[in-house]
Amino acid sequence: MLETVHVAILFGAGLVAVSIFTSLLSMRVGAPLLLVFLLMGLVAGEDGLVGVNFDNAPLAYFIGSLALAVILFDSGFGTPIKSFRLAAGPALTLATVGVMLTACLLGVAAHFVMDLPWPQAFLLGAIVSSTDAAAVFFLLRVGGMKLRDRVKSLLEIESGSNDPMAVFLTILLAEVALSGQGFASLDWTLALTVAQQLGIGLVGGFLGGRAMLMLMRRVRLEPMLFPLTVISLALTLFGAVSVVGGSGFLAVYVAGVVAGNADMPNAPTLKRFQAGVTWLAQIVMFLTLGLLATPSQFGAVAVPAIVLAVVLILVARPLAVWLVLLPFKFTGRETLFAAWVGLRGAVSILLAIVPMVAGMEGGQDLFNIAFIIVLVSLVVQGWSIRPVARKLGMMVPSRSGLVERFELELPDEARHELVVYRVSADAAVATGHRVPRWARPSLVVREGRSMTWRQAGKLRAKDYVYIFINPRYVPLLDRLFAKPEGPDLSDTAFFGDFPLAPSATIIDVATTYGLPTPPGLDTTRTLAETFERVFEGRAAPGDRIPIGYAEIIVREVDDEGRLASLGLGLEPQKPASWVLPGWLARIVAPLNRLRGPRYRGS
Repeated sequence: MLETVHVAILFGAGLVAVSIFTSLLSMRVGAPLLLVFLLMGLVAGEDGLVGVNFDNAPLAYFIGSLALAVILFDSGFGTPIKSFRLAAGPALTLATVGVMLTACLLGVAAHFVMDLPWPQAFLLGAIVSSTDAAAVFFLLRVGGMKLRDRVKSLLEIESGSNDPMAVFLTILLAEVALSGQGFASLDWTLALTVAQQLGIGLVGGFLGGRAMLMLMRRVRLEPMLFPLTVISLALTLFGAVSVVGGSGFLAVYVAGVVAGNADMPNAPTLKRFQAGVTWLAQIVMFLTLGLLATPSQFGAVAVPAIVLAVVLILVARPLAVWLVLLPFKFTGRETLFAAWVGLRGAVSILLAIVPMVAGMEGGQDLFNIAFIIVLVSLVVQGWSIRPVARKLGMMVPSRSGLVERFELELPDEARHELVVYRVSADAAVATGHRVPRWARPSLVVREGRSMTWRQAGKLRAKDYVYIFINPRYVPLLDRLFAKPEGPDLSDTAFFGDFPLAPSATIIDVATTYGLPTPPGLDTTRTLAETFERVFEGRAAPGDRIPIGYAEIIVREVDDEGRLASLGLGLEPQKPASWVLPGWLARIVAPLNRLRGPRYRGS
């Protein structure tokens, strides 16, 4: 018995370690890390090199659910509340209506491609209908891409909140398929069940997050026990909400948002701990689901599964996204990019276990099909997100040269951070600009030697400077120590050729630069008021309004959402080179006219 335990520990810990080291190689070739972890599970499984026979579907579902709850809590904890101000409406609509549309469209395709009965076909559609939070958050946050704020907020909120709808549809359709009566077994309680899942999840998550804050502000714990307690409370909330009939996944995400946007004690320690635990949860979840799969069975369903994956990527997801975002004035580029970032991942594989656990005939085939669809999604979409984002103009040039940033735990309401810069050769301080008193470094590291600011004298390129500063001054430090960075993008190209004051009016700009006044706008309003009205108070860097052959572009927005600076671009971005088929364009033309003037959002 003891020997078996030791072997299990050796195998489990060794597999996690090997997966982590393998990720170093994947970064060199640009492979999505989550795909690497999934493939490592396949390699270790019964058809792989190690040959471990793991077929415990209930245990895999338990491990996956636990890991997903941890991931969603951390995802919510790291989502700023301003993201909801930018994209809550379209994101939540996409997370509900979009999931149902995707499930229906893929279900129709599955019925005709694989000749599945309608309940099983729609069940397969529901299984792969939601985007994967782990995959999306990893690629958009850890992957180092800096996207336009509204698009990033849309994708993050959608991926963090669409799992409840997919879980509900999967369980519901599994019951329909098992009943033997088809859709005749459905009644009016369907809508009530949906409302119960979402309602209890939202309310339970909000109340749970507030309770978590109140409790952690009152208790005095050892610093290292604090993050353990928070994670334990989050998992307790997940279980409690699930037991009373709500969506535990939605509850932990909402609780994370509530706790992460408040003054949580020991927040810096908590964030670092959660980052490590979330990585471990992702690795364990993908490895477990990879172990559960049997690649030797894939051959029987490989061709139709790949066909369905193509339909999902190129038809079902884009059409659902386009229909859902139609009322929200997203541009063609933004809609196309949102459709492309529809990565399927561990959630789809996790839901594919449900038919197996329920003993459904053909459940193993549904699992294998879902697994192949996830592999195709991670390979095709995961590998291409960065070039697609660059091609569609969704990437924003980095305006920060920060190397590292550390939050400090200070008494009372004091807020300071330790920020580290590597001085750029083109930075203001390296070309003779005086360092203001408030920005003087506490430490300078030059060629491996540490010294005070006075000892260092004039700062040089490649110096590392360490500064204690209030976080709101970091954008000012960027102007002193760094230069804009970003592949094939520059500040001028993206943020305009000439600076404009938010207090200027459109007629002032048009007269000064010899531009025609745009139709449908009050030209006597200030630029700030115009952007406020056009973008409904949610303007973000990169948003633009056309004015003749030029564009007025948002450069900076302050912490309160007010426009800080604007730019005038004389070479507007070209529109996306994609159009709807003629017959579909004629059908939706009346809907397009309802949207009014088209402005380029971020």
